[in-house]
Amino acid sequence: MVNLWDLRGRGLLAAVYTALALGANPVAADPALEALRTGEMRKLVVHAEPVAAGDAVFFDREGGKKTLADWAGQVVVLNFWATWCAPCRAEMPALDALQGAMGDRVAVLTVATGRNLMPAIDTFYEDQALTRLPVLLDPKSALARQMGVAGLPVTVVLNRQGQEVARMIGEAHWNSPEAQAVLAELAGR
Repeated sequence: MVNLWDLRGRGLLAAVYTALALGANPVAADPALEALRTGEMRKLVVHAEPVAAGDAVFFDREGGKKTLADWAGQVVVLNFWATWCAPCRAEMPALDALQGAMGDRVAVLTVATGRNLMPAIDTFYEDQALTRLPVLLDPKSALARQMGVAGLPVTVVLNRQGQEVARMIGEAHWNSPEAQAVLAELAGR
């Protein structure tokens, strides 16, 4: 079996995820989850086996160091975005609403990766009335690179053990009934 993390140093991890997104989806073996994957959730690649997630340090708005281990024990919807990315900006209100709708069943984390100026983030959050999403920063894209994020937006679902169980490349309406159903199923595992 190929360890996906061994591929990251060779720049192949993003290619593997892209191929998975375009090809057969391993979730087909799970009829309950497959039945829930309708609409935009058809783009969600659900892994047959959990994959190790990144452990790189990223930061909160005050400069405090964070890692994904800070959310251990929770199902995490981890979204990589940037202020300059139009599809990223379009899906942020739905991610904020998703956090409100799913409450403590999932933690929605939006990580601004690369160069994103705090005033631009603050203005965007204020203009869009984003009140439930933490401001998290990956200024050198360390976490994004470690997790094979080659373009934006990318959303990764982590299980309670902090392992990646699903990934979507591209924008989605994350507060849709379809997305909530899939996430509720993944959270119940």
